[in-house]
Amino acid sequence: MPFTPYHLGPSGFVGLLLRKWIDLPVFVLANVVVDIEVLFFNKWPIHRHFHTLLIGAVAGAIWAAAAYPLRAVFGKLMNFLRLPYKSTPLKMIVSGILGAWLHVAIDAVYHYDVLLFWPNRARPLFNILTQSQVKFVCIGFFVAAAAVYLVGRIRQTRANNSPAKPLNRTQ
Repeated sequence: MPFTPYHLGPSGFVGLLLRKWIDLPVFVLANVVVDIEVLFFNKWPIHRHFHTLLIGAVAGAIWAAAAYPLRAVFGKLMNFLRLPYKSTPLKMIVSGILGAWLHVAIDAVYHYDVLLFWPNRARPLFNILTQSQVKFVCIGFFVAAAAVYLVGRIRQTRANNSPAKPLNRTQ
């Protein structure tokens, strides 16, 4: 699924749920970075080294290191979305690796040419779901991500609009 929005559903859902521990923008964009490899190969197999757990992790970590200077931009984006944003280099690197792995795992179910455990040629995840089912699940996760975001915004709005509770002082 090169550069499709299907990866945004699962990555958005997981990223929103775990944003306390991972860097949401780095995690979500790592799902796109892995597919840069697909741009450079126009013959089969197009999913090669970045689409493995080993080299995908390296690609995710390199992406996170390259994204480090962009954390102010990410902070503004997260502020616009009204999501708290606090990052560290370690959090960014872990997020890049996990984001790349999520992409690789989804593609390992969907594409025959993904060798998850390269250099081993086993394809343990391929076809555990049909391609239509993978798309459906990814769209479902997009809806779930939107719901998680909206519930968080509603809770934040209610917390900001609730009157201050008086202190209960007993003497």
